[in-house]
Amino acid sequence: MQVNDVSPTHIGQAEWLQLPTTQAVFTAITAGGFRARAVGGAVRNTLMGRPVADIDLATNAHPEDVMRLALAAGLSVHETGLQHGTVTVISSGTAFEVTTLRKDVATDGRHASVAFTTDWVTDASRRDFTINALYCDADGTIYDPLDGYGDVTAQRVRFIGDPVARIREDYLRILRFYRFSAVFGDGALDEVGHDAVRTEQAGLQQISAERICNEILKTLVGAHAPAILSAMATSGVLARVLDRDGDVARCHALIELERMLELAPDAVRRLLALGVFTRLDAEQLAVRLRLANTDRDRLTKWTEAHQTCLSDDRSIRAALYRMGSQTVLDVALLRAMQEEPTDAAERVLLTSRNWEIPSFPIAGHDLLLRGYSAGPMIGKTLRALETVWLASDFKLTREALLAKLDGMSHGN
Repeated sequence: MQVNDVSPTHIGQAEWLQLPTTQAVFTAITAGGFRARAVGGAVRNTLMGRPVADIDLATNAHPEDVMRLALAAGLSVHETGLQHGTVTVISSGTAFEVTTLRKDVATDGRHASVAFTTDWVTDASRRDFTINALYCDADGTIYDPLDGYGDVTAQRVRFIGDPVARIREDYLRILRFYRFSAVFGDGALDEVGHDAVRTEQAGLQQISAERICNEILKTLVGAHAPAILSAMATSGVLARVLDRDGDVARCHALIELERMLELAPDAVRRLLALGVFTRLDAEQLAVRLRLANTDRDRLTKWTEAHQTCLSDDRSIRAALYRMGSQTVLDVALLRAMQEEPTDAAERVLLTSRNWEIPSFPIAGHDLLLRGYSAGPMIGKTLRALETVWLASDFKLTREALLAKLDGMSHGN
């Protein structure tokens, strides 16, 4: 098949394509008389002027041929997913997933049984969205059987073929539809696709919490997250995946504040704004989405600290010392959405950037050297000294703090 008329013909100047590591994989496969093309994200992102992180290849060679040819070329291989036709080829430390052209034989809403094919259109047609069905040869020549480039230029996320059929093959595509629309779209949803999402959303119960969490967090930092979150709420998908009505307006306000303060999008903070008001909310949401421990703790810390005083520079410094800049900034930003001035949030941001949080200059061995006995009194005395140090706005020196030990009981 000829290259689609509306497609560019060439992306040969792409840095990732010119790298010797990439060309070595192409060369290894084509040396055996087979064809290899980069596919999906690397091609899509290049056409959209976005960074390329991972490079996947499609080939008409079977997995055993890919492994044989890669090893013959001095490359390393890992049998990543042979039943699905995927081999990971390592070229000078860079991993490339190389997958044989496939067609689905049977699907169960999450996984597919596949058969190998030599037909590129068949392989393209089993993918999720047209913008992910773009290929390019080793020289950068584009192959676009399904008008993916037309959708790239329109910033439109469109299912391939019948959206209901694509969704029933893998219900995770519901969340990918929203995520890709937030990241690669223009803020508007393809209505045919969204109608299918609305009718098929019950299938999300087949998807693991970890997969759902991954998609939600990526959606939250998309450039068009506000519009997409609103659509998810209207369709009922947001409440289904969070097991609660998300406060979209609160999340929108946070996103706007982040932009105003020129802060990078923060997925966990946006999740906090979307669905956490109490400690129970934090705990339930962490379980529902199987959040990583660090993310779960972050939600919980906000519920414990959200009433912290941040009225002046001194209280901000004390809060930063006790809770760390991330928690204090979470508190300040979410509080700013409920109060008129954003001065406190701006002051917290400025202080966190310009003030280095100090370390308490006294340790347990300092007390032992001064006659204190090991035991609970050491910790109690250190906490008392630390309180004095905080009250001085961190101005008391180590020597001054040690001098205060003279007036304290050793507890012996």
